Amino acid sequence: MDTAENTVMKRMLARVVAAQPHEMRALLWSFAYFFCLLAGYYVLRPVRDEMGLASGIKNLPWLFTATFFVMLAVVPIYGALVARLPRQRFIPLVYHFFVINIVIFWVLLTQGIALAVTAQVFFVWISVFNLFAVSVFWSFMADLYGAEQGKRLFGFIAAGGSAGALLGPSIAAGLAEPLGRANLLLIAAVLLECAVFCAMRLEAAAAVFKASAQESTPTAPASKGFGGSWIGGILMIVRSPYLAGIATWVALLSLAGTFLYFQQANIVSALTDDPNKRTAIFARIDLAVSLLTVIVQFLATGKLIKRFGAGPATAFLPFVFAAGFIALWATPMLWVVIAFQALQRAANFAIANPAREVLFTVVEREEKYKAKNVIDNVVFRGSDALSGWLFSALRGLGLELGSISLATVPVAACWLALSLALGRAHERKATDAKAAP
Repeated sequence: MDTAENTVMKRMLARVVAAQPHEMRALLWSFAYFFCLLAGYYVLRPVRDEMGLASGIKNLPWLFTATFFVMLAVVPIYGALVARLPRQRFIPLVYHFFVINIVIFWVLLTQGIALAVTAQVFFVWISVFNLFAVSVFWSFMADLYGAEQGKRLFGFIAAGGSAGALLGPSIAAGLAEPLGRANLLLIAAVLLECAVFCAMRLEAAAAVFKASAQESTPTAPASKGFGGSWIGGILMIVRSPYLAGIATWVALLSLAGTFLYFQQANIVSALTDDPNKRTAIFARIDLAVSLLTVIVQFLATGKLIKRFGAGPATAFLPFVFAAGFIALWATPMLWVVIAFQALQRAANFAIANPAREVLFTVVEREEKYKAKNVIDNVVFRGSDALSGWLFSALRGLGLELGSISLATVPVAACWLALSLALGRAHERKATDAKAAP
């Protein structure tokens, strides 16, 4: 029987998310899982940024490239785990492995062992950790929730991550000086272990949730591995136009985001040499993004995706990029960069990313883990590296920042068209799944 407190909570949640009673427990554990995960990451992120600066800005393209090659080495290992272990085992195993890594970095930093090399390795490691940890989370969500449920619930679940993205930097900002940057790693490790606890509680809630759900059950029991080899994820993308389309969407997101990142770096660098002023600029951008994202996710994301579908929702992000690059071409000033970054990142985190995760709800369970992992990690980081070198090459050929901004607009237009096509394909797959016996 529900307590008075539970009844009040359910009424409050009903105002911001269209969840059914049998979905509520799993929904709240999903929210808490993502909250702890991103809170831990955002405690680590300021440490990474400081170490990136210590390595030198000119070395960033090389660090991006190193990240990509590390991804290529790690994906086969992850694929082997997915093939052989059930979800209940490989998800905590992945996160426990990352916690052990964090403790190792803590020892190296506190003992002052090879600090220059440790800084570079940590920068690459956290870039790998971020994508893998988040990809595992969303694979779990796409496995647990169906297509219709994803449209209603993923915005609220994503808001858990955004709330964690507010807590993490607050912890880092308040404790970095009294505790020291190295000890922040231990706080992040504790938060990551809390995420594992939430994932396990979600597994328990999922049993009840699936028993009550009206949508189709998974094609394979969650208590079994998928079999096959790690290369299966790549082959799935090659054989499926739908998955290849999602991979292309992610590659275009990486290109547009990397170009904007380098535009921002050039404008901020030309504005001031004071590291404190630069830090303040980036902090204002992060704060604006996090606050705007949380507001949109709590109040509008689920309604927008449910009303317009995954395609138009994902298309909103390339529209923002196209408009932003036109504005940056016309007025290459700091305030334009700040507004552009705030809008595109809020659009990405609050609307486009939850909508993109909905696209995976209609694929096979094996594809949700193997192919999705390749797309989220190898494709994204590979595109990061290539886009960074491409921007440097364009600058080397003498193109001004405004010309590069204008040249990116047609790319954003093609990206928008792809979003709408993926949305139509998703609706067809969802309809076919409902019609199947």
